[in-house]
Amino acid sequence: MTYLFYSLIFTVIISGTALYLTRSRWIPLIPVPDYIYHRLPSSFTADLEAGLSSSQFDLAANVAGGDSRGGLDQKAKREVRKIMKNQKVDFDEARRIYTEQRFAKNNIGPDGRPRDPKFVSFS
Repeated sequence: MTYLFYSLIFTVIISGTALYLTRSRWIPLIPVPDYIYHRLPSSFTADLEAGLSSSQFDLAANVAGGDSRGGLDQKAKREVRKIMKNQKVDFDEARRIYTEQRFAKNNIGPDGRPRDPKFVSFS
């Protein structure tokens, strides 16, 4: 029984090493669909070109001002684009839906007020 176990381990190690050493030959043969990975823009210029701007959320001022930051948040862009695609809405509506989802996740009402019963507000 021990002989079978050790021979199996030895075979796995040899096979794994052979696959690792020849990976440059067989990895390109694996079919990968194009839709699995979609690179998101990483600057305000790329965000503007990708349609992640509107009259209410204008990135043109950032681009015109030479803003060198990395653009919008990657996770938020991914979620907003997913909402735009799945619900077939424009950028402003997708951004509103995303913001309301984030509010609900953090126990904040759609109007922006906390839902905490202990919350006290002075106007």
